[in-house]
Amino acid sequence: MCGRYATSRSNVDLSALFEAADETDGLEPDYNVAPTDQVPVVRVSQSAGGRVLSSARWGLVPSWAPDLKGGARMINARSETVADSKAFAQSFAKRRCLVPADGWFEWVRGDGKTKQAYFMTLGDDEPCVFAGIWTVWGKGEGRVLTCSIITTPAVDDLALIHDRMPLVLPASRWEEWLEAPVDERLLAPTPSEHVARLELRPVGARVGDVRNDGRDLLDRVPAPALRPGDVEPIDLTLF
Repeated sequence: MCGRYATSRSNVDLSALFEAADETDGLEPDYNVAPTDQVPVVRVSQSAGGRVLSSARWGLVPSWAPDLKGGARMINARSETVADSKAFAQSFAKRRCLVPADGWFEWVRGDGKTKQAYFMTLGDDEPCVFAGIWTVWGKGEGRVLTCSIITTPAVDDLALIHDRMPLVLPASRWEEWLEAPVDERLLAPTPSEHVARLELRPVGARVGDVRNDGRDLLDRVPAPALRPGDVEPIDLTLF
């Protein structure tokens, strides 16, 4: 999985969808989210007595880290090691969250030096909801909420794009991810029937530059059909 995704739903829409109290100052659409950007997350807050919608810095920074610099390398936590990792284990055990998105981007290489971007999405009417973890770095006014996205081996047609993917949770698994005790079932792959509903949409090259933004980045462009062996995934980030 590549380190870019899109999230455009408003705080009002997200708080209603997840039945979460809104503690953001409002959310701006971001069609080209990059590491260390602020992103919406849904988590359980004991002080609030239930779910809250928060804004978090993408790239988990453990409380013991000396500064925030390492966050760009911690945007993802692999499902195979998240329960045992020094950086991620406590968050996986106690601080899980949902990361709502419109979809995510990935690149593949065709003939020669050409590369094609793809946008994986469930469409405009339904979000892709990633399994995530969160923590707080710093103290007092310097406190920063940070998060990471759980990734797994790619399944079904997504393996044509990349060998990794975010753990995408159907609505039936949201409550379990947020509140259930630690169990290996939490990390079960995205169900094939949910993956089958994803559109693998070829999009333009402009998304490759983090300075570009706008809904037009999600527009479909002509591209050859994906077939096994025809493309080579491009590993642009740490997924």
